[in-house]
Amino acid sequence: MKLAYWMYAGPAHIGTLRIASSFKNVHAIMHAPLGDDYFNVMRSMLERERDFTPVTASIVDRHVLARGSQEKVINNITRKDKEENPDLLLLTPTCTSSILQEDLQNFVQRASIETSSDVILADVNHYRVNELQASDRTLQQIVAFYINKARKKEVLGVNKTLRPSVNILGVLSLGFHHQHDLVDLKRLFHDLDIDINQVVPDNASVNDLKDLPTAWFNFVPYREAGLLTAQFLHDEFDMPYINVTPMGLLNISEVVRKIQGTLSKLDCYRDYSNYLKLQTQYVSQAAWFSRSIDCQNLTGKTAIVFGDATHAAAMTKILSKEMGIHVLWSGTYCTHDSDWFRMQVQELCDKVVITDDHNVVGDLIAKTEPNAIFGTQMERHIGKRLNIPCGVISSPVHIQNFPLSYKPFLGYEGTNQIADLIYNSFTLGMEDHLLDLFGGHDTTESLTNTLSSTNVISWSTEAMKELSKIPGFVRGKVKRNTEKYALSSNYNVISLEVLYEAKEKANS
Repeated sequence: MKLAYWMYAGPAHIGTLRIASSFKNVHAIMHAPLGDDYFNVMRSMLERERDFTPVTASIVDRHVLARGSQEKVINNITRKDKEENPDLLLLTPTCTSSILQEDLQNFVQRASIETSSDVILADVNHYRVNELQASDRTLQQIVAFYINKARKKEVLGVNKTLRPSVNILGVLSLGFHHQHDLVDLKRLFHDLDIDINQVVPDNASVNDLKDLPTAWFNFVPYREAGLLTAQFLHDEFDMPYINVTPMGLLNISEVVRKIQGTLSKLDCYRDYSNYLKLQTQYVSQAAWFSRSIDCQNLTGKTAIVFGDATHAAAMTKILSKEMGIHVLWSGTYCTHDSDWFRMQVQELCDKVVITDDHNVVGDLIAKTEPNAIFGTQMERHIGKRLNIPCGVISSPVHIQNFPLSYKPFLGYEGTNQIADLIYNSFTLGMEDHLLDLFGGHDTTESLTNTLSSTNVISWSTEAMKELSKIPGFVRGKVKRNTEKYALSSNYNVISLEVLYEAKEKANS
């Protein structure tokens, strides 16, 4: 738990609510003060769904503080049970309401006596985990609850399906392009002649979770949610799982080979080599494009990558191994997954960055001056300030990254989308010249090499006029280098003389 005005990953209750709102006919009760109940508005805006978000806030106010929350919470649970008739009611506190140290498990037990729905308390430490960790834990908790319930009633599905089948775990509400990725994942498994047993939690019924063990194996496309569930099912039923993200040609090939290996261990022998060859040569345009004359324009270009562990690691591999772009550094804000991330990218970039502080990221981008950024919404803002183009590849994101059109990042169609994103994120020589010629450049530029600096550098009219004569594709770099020199030499105003001094210093 930390106090910050902006975070990459939200508080734990957001992760729990994302899982609850992804299931079908599950209602969440959020025990929280006013101000913590913004999830409903956020989800309605970003997901653009027609239905109301199935979350009710049980508000902690001065009356609750005076006489306790028990009566109010239980009344809200029983009221929603009668009004919505859900299969499951999930109670979650927030970081703020957790300070009250109330026995919410007792509230749940008392409320369940009067409800026809199942009622459980989200088993999450709101002080120690963030949104991503909480979503992973909550999904595992719900699956375990219904597996154990089915086991007690002796209705647990354990007999495997006749044909090879898979559970896709971790596609959820507010995920980065999750709905688009799911379409391509379904197409991938259809091409491999593998049936989809269940997709959890996206639009899944908790009453069907008892049949998860009937699938031949589990597939986890994103490390941030679903991995704990896959490990639980493996421990309970010895179900194999694959947790490689099929993002980029190399990763897709690895996924298909792992699926082939998993099926062979289950006495189902498949050879997908011709499928991989066909898809790579004719369906995905990315392999051809990476060897085309157009892609040679990216020779010598540099980039940085930052995002969640899944997307940042996959994007680093695509840039370095598939597109031949020099990755100056790659980073993630998933500090809890730092060991895995470092192992994935340390051979693909000059430096690995593990931090959840956007100020550190901003300063590092300003210092390394890449040709392009691939990151989150925050890196997009940083890029605008530094006049460096940015392609968004990971949450957190704004509404423009919840497109109505079909734009997957996974699968073979995803490789085409990513190739376009990479190529269009770089400002190439002639394009930069034309933008400069016709006044298309953003005139807002960084004044220092660190975004968090409090120093202010001003330019004289003569120096700015001289700067404008420099070709556009190098002007930004000259401007930043001159400002660095002015800062180090304690100049507050950059005159013509200072500009020439900086030029001589750079050439010496």
